[in-house]
Amino acid sequence: MTIQNFTDVKALIIDMDGVLWQGNYPLPGLDDFFRCLRKQSIPFILATNNSSLTQTQYLTKLSSMGVAVSNDEILTSSMATAYYLNEQVIPSETSLFIIGEEGLRLPLIEQGFNLINIDQLKDCDPNDVSPDYVVCGLDREITWEKMAIANLYLCAGAKFIASNGDTSLPLEVGTVPGNGATLAALQASSAISPIVIGKPQAIMYQQAIKFLGVGKENTIAIGDRLDTDILGAVNTGIRSIMVLTGISTVEDFKDIEYRPTWIMDDLLTITNALQTLK
Repeated sequence: MTIQNFTDVKALIIDMDGVLWQGNYPLPGLDDFFRCLRKQSIPFILATNNSSLTQTQYLTKLSSMGVAVSNDEILTSSMATAYYLNEQVIPSETSLFIIGEEGLRLPLIEQGFNLINIDQLKDCDPNDVSPDYVVCGLDREITWEKMAIANLYLCAGAKFIASNGDTSLPLEVGTVPGNGATLAALQASSAISPIVIGKPQAIMYQQAIKFLGVGKENTIAIGDRLDTDILGAVNTGIRSIMVLTGISTVEDFKDIEYRPTWIMDDLLTITNALQTLK
């Protein structure tokens, strides 16, 4: 690990799963990391591809680990999806069929979109409803029926939006399927590819940079996944730190051409590097 040329760091975009915690277990150095950020007045946004939890639920989870952050320091792929769609259409005139959990539904409701859920379709023919979009996020209660209805709407012309494309999700018990597994099934059955909002696309990072109000040349992304966090930083044109406490390992570099700017072992190592900043 080297921290050579670790300079001009004015803001951070920080992933959560695999960086701050694994499942419900905080990773070593979590408290010291956030104390360092506050002491050095380094603004940050916690930007996660995980769409299942609401902003409030993330605040609660962090609080349970002894970390206090504000609403404007959290950006989920669900929130990013809602912001993106709000820029494309008039929410009150737009209907969405959702595969996902409360973390996906709530930001869309707050933006004023009309959500169609599967319960509303129980007593009618799904073909009698014509949503403008199918929006897909992690859904731990996914069913064949949800998939079938989403597929019908996609084939009928609904646009396809995905909060994120993560194929896996790290938990304390190991790695489990992510939203990308659902997307793969829908793509296979409909032959339609979604617009993906979360990492590695640049959309969510660009939103975070705008909220931070710091130039991208001074903004660093921190993540544990080469194919999302680090590739997203490359696509956005910002520097990055890959931390070795999550999904990706040094061995994974042999199969790819892009690289993070720095590789660091854990949050403790990142904190030590931040403390060297002038």
